[in-house]
Amino acid sequence: MLRFGRRKPLHQRLAEQGGLAFADAEPARAPAAQPPGWDGGPRGEPGVHGVPRARRWDAVGTADVPGLEGDEKQFVVLGDGSVVAEGSDDGEKLQPLVETLQTRLAPPYRAEAVRRGEMRWAVAGVRIATVEAPALRGDVAELVASREGTTLHVDGRPAFGSAPALERVGEAVGTEYVVRARRLQGDVWEVDASPL
Repeated sequence: MLRFGRRKPLHQRLAEQGGLAFADAEPARAPAAQPPGWDGGPRGEPGVHGVPRARRWDAVGTADVPGLEGDEKQFVVLGDGSVVAEGSDDGEKLQPLVETLQTRLAPPYRAEAVRRGEMRWAVAGVRIATVEAPALRGDVAELVASREGTTLHVDGRPAFGSAPALERVGEAVGTEYVVRARRLQGDVWEVDASPL
């Protein structure tokens, strides 16, 4: 007889209704082997290991690109759709790769392509931020704003003056920030801002 409204588990009730003998006690199991040096204490959440990697690409795809030389290509597609091929003048030849990404990713974005066959290329793109900074000279700039003040370095050297376009990007992330910028084409710069 069961007390306090307890019921037998479903599997036991079904076995009894089916005329099967059910043993109340389960057979004893042998203890599991323990790794050397383990004291038997808990080791965190099971199945959770480390920190997951951040996603690197916003879009990926493949395309056939006839006549494209080399095994790897890097390029940027600007907001107006123009293509800036890094290290080459393959802008027109990269058009099939741009078309592959354009349905999945709006410009501006940075992309990398890797040859996967005679004409087959894999391409991946990630969104970027761009600004126009006509007064800024050089190719690489870094603007740091902290409690001590604001410093601007262009091509690794201290620069005098200001960079209002970079300041606006930095102020969007906080009062203390670092903005790294890289010239893409003409007055268009790729920017990345982080709070300090």
